[in-house]
Amino acid sequence: MGKHQFQTEIGQLLHLMTHSLYSHKEIFLRELISNASDAIDKFNYLHLTDEKFKEEAWSGKINVKIDKEDGSLTIGDNGIGMNEEDLMENLGTIAKSGTKAFLEQLSGDAKKDSNLIGQFGVGFYSVFMVADRVDVITKKAGEEQAYKFSTDGKGEYEIKPVVKEAHGTVVYIKFKEDEKEFLDKWRVEEVIKKYSDHIAYPIFLNYEATEYEGEGEDRKEKKVWKTEQVNSAKALWTIPKSELKKEDYIEFYKTIAHDSEEPLTYLHNQVEGTLSYTTLFYIPRTAPMDMYRADYQPGVKLYVKRVFITDDDKELLPPYLRFIRGIIDSEDLPLNVSREILQENRILANIRQHSVKKILEAIKKLEGEDFDRFVSQYNRVIKEGIYTDFTNKETLLEIVRYKSSEKEGMVSFEEYISRADSEKKEIYYIIGEDEKVLRNSPLLEAYKKAGIEVLIMDDYEVDSIVTPMIGSYKEWTLKDITTIDAPESKTEEEKKALEEKYKPLVERLKKVLGDAIKEVKISTRLTESPSCVVKDSSDPMASMAAMFAQMGQEAPEIPLILEINPEHEVIAKLSEVKEDKLFEDMAWVLLDSAKVAEGMEPKESAAFAKRIAALAAKAL
Repeated sequence: MGKHQFQTEIGQLLHLMTHSLYSHKEIFLRELISNASDAIDKFNYLHLTDEKFKEEAWSGKINVKIDKEDGSLTIGDNGIGMNEEDLMENLGTIAKSGTKAFLEQLSGDAKKDSNLIGQFGVGFYSVFMVADRVDVITKKAGEEQAYKFSTDGKGEYEIKPVVKEAHGTVVYIKFKEDEKEFLDKWRVEEVIKKYSDHIAYPIFLNYEATEYEGEGEDRKEKKVWKTEQVNSAKALWTIPKSELKKEDYIEFYKTIAHDSEEPLTYLHNQVEGTLSYTTLFYIPRTAPMDMYRADYQPGVKLYVKRVFITDDDKELLPPYLRFIRGIIDSEDLPLNVSREILQENRILANIRQHSVKKILEAIKKLEGEDFDRFVSQYNRVIKEGIYTDFTNKETLLEIVRYKSSEKEGMVSFEEYISRADSEKKEIYYIIGEDEKVLRNSPLLEAYKKAGIEVLIMDDYEVDSIVTPMIGSYKEWTLKDITTIDAPESKTEEEKKALEEKYKPLVERLKKVLGDAIKEVKISTRLTESPSCVVKDSSDPMASMAAMFAQMGQEAPEIPLILEINPEHEVIAKLSEVKEDKLFEDMAWVLLDSAKVAEGMEPKESAAFAKRIAALAAKAL
């Protein structure tokens, strides 16, 4: 009870709100009505399934009251309500993941930050764009005590016990002096119709009107309170698609996703037959803030016969589609379906399987800028899907995109094979942590010379696990260029002659470098660099490394092979060096500089720098 400080992040958020980052302040009404609808959804479920509440004569409704004299607006619902703990958790702290990350991304540019806030989905806090003070009076269903939460949004809030007859929540908003437009009946009605028409419960607007009695001189003015239902109160997904416009879908999305942007696309599917269900899914234009957090909030709500069941079940869609927002409404599941039953349920498994196929089809249909936008936001989670969803692997391989050694932007496997050697049927790739390092890797030299495209995979954490298990795409085998021989530019006889010529140099290098390398070879893959390092793919450690990566552990070191370019001036001159110290320095510089070119660290950085300095001094 008593006064409390807001969580630090909320303090920052409230500061942003009070400085009106939103270009459309009216959305505070959408957010509060959406919260009221969620609270009614939750009580509706109890009313139908819990013996304690079955007897209550109840139907969900939302009341919005305009009080011009007081300069306030009140939004009340008869939903599940909150107790003291709920108030502190839901209003005093932000339970939503990624709050810190969100605040770090704010730039101070009001327009950009406005979009970010929409993406974050701040709900209740949007009220501080228009409010001087807010009181929340609430009573949780099944509990005796009601509470009042009060704040002016400046850092403190107070909770105290009050008396309230029925369960539910009332939000009282005292407007700032310059926000009185929301005391106008037509303005409030317009906002509700625009954003909340398809909230599934009736929204009643209570307002004071002027009426006249009598005629002529006896005519008197009197104030009367009137009540009107202002929304259609029909769940949008239950309306036939032919009766809905794009605007209807977009406004409904903004309500359920708390997003200020339009979605990238949406798909509405009404199925009747052995199984009857409706799905309405949206792909957000910007990836949710918490997408890569273990405690991400799922975006799909489950209904049974229009009755809300849950909005925090991560099993409704596969984890790699966790960015999807929307609803699933089944006609066949039992109302009192439990969390455990949901996980094993055959009906839900069928809906999920069918939904995934529909979502992936919708992604494939995206074109131009929309598809590029999708790739920029969701390419990484699609790779997760390739690894985890074997059923839809082929479709996911059509969607995923990679950077290329030959082309700007991102390319598909389909584009790659349209340009490649159709007899060899091989897709070449290189994996690493840094795009620039990969593009300049000596390992690419022979491929560039031969005009062979190589896919640049610089999302190391994901690519190193996912790509090796792809295996092939439409009979084309994927090949890691760090583990295979490069395109041949020499005949077998020429290669043998070079190996014979440089055999003494190779032996001498092996002796100097010792355990630091597994082998020294004459390279046919290099055209510009004197040396490169490749991993030995035949070594048992190579397959072990992939296993360790999958388990999230540090992989053992894979033995390296040093390849030298016999046509490079440095190598030709090195074979004639008699002085041991100079040879030794040069041998280590060949190995360490080859490592650096692949984004690796030299074993001893200080020694590497010393040797470079010694060689430079000698050259000068």
